[in-house]
Amino acid sequence: MRVRKAVIPAAGLGTRMLPATKTIPKEMLPLLDKPVIQYIVEEAVASGIEDILIVTNRAKSAMDDYFDYHPELEERLKRDHKDAEAKLVRDVANLANIFYVRQKETRGLGHAVWRAKHFVGDEPFAVLLGDDVIRAKNPVLGQVIRAAQKHECSAVGAQEVAPELICKYSSLLVEPLEERTYRVLDMNEKPREDERFSDFAVLGRYVLTPEIFDILENTPPGHGGEIQLTDALGTLAHKKQLCAYNFEGRRFDTGNLKGFLEATIEYALDAPDIGPWLRKYLRERARGLDAE
Repeated sequence: MRVRKAVIPAAGLGTRMLPATKTIPKEMLPLLDKPVIQYIVEEAVASGIEDILIVTNRAKSAMDDYFDYHPELEERLKRDHKDAEAKLVRDVANLANIFYVRQKETRGLGHAVWRAKHFVGDEPFAVLLGDDVIRAKNPVLGQVIRAAQKHECSAVGAQEVAPELICKYSSLLVEPLEERTYRVLDMNEKPREDERFSDFAVLGRYVLTPEIFDILENTPPGHGGEIQLTDALGTLAHKKQLCAYNFEGRRFDTGNLKGFLEATIEYALDAPDIGPWLRKYLRERARGLDAE
């Protein structure tokens, strides 16, 4: 099973980050010196992905522009002897073969993935959610791809979450296959306390076989009146093997303010140019708060 294509659903309205996302796609908010979407693309490329489809909407053309060439800017930078900056700008556009399709109406994650049907064709493919940034020594998508390849089936990246948070995710009913890998028996989307299967949740990384498209076409609207990828995967799990891989890495939900700030601080602390300054600032700020 070779996985060379990926889909990044990025058509959400960003309502958890208003008012900033009224005009700026949440995926384009800067996480240090790069927009969130670039971290997702870089993880895909590091996992062996060659072609990437970003599912957008009519208000997100900024992503199209970002991964395009900018000859005027590059020429100006070169003229100012800023060759390193010019190369940086060009390298962004050369990360991968990036394509776009619009989700013309808000009908849920399942519908956004279904929009990639013609791009994917008959190949297995990856899905990376556009606001889930995951820090890991080994790219998390690569971890999930290897699990899918070993067991020759679709796979999802998962971790345990706090019991009070499972209502925000897909809850999995699983049984062990081997170390860090589980067979998925069932799953449900954003369950109530009495509905959850476990605190084991899908967290933004998938490797899927193309048969998911036929299932999505016949999946009725579910939670929130939208077509849920979780419901389609639950159907798949009842028909064929679906595995969950307990990936190594720390996930940040950058689609909400707390998660975005956590990611910013964590990445900044490890940045050689600003990490020492930030540590000093935070220590001084903490002492000031203790003194108040």
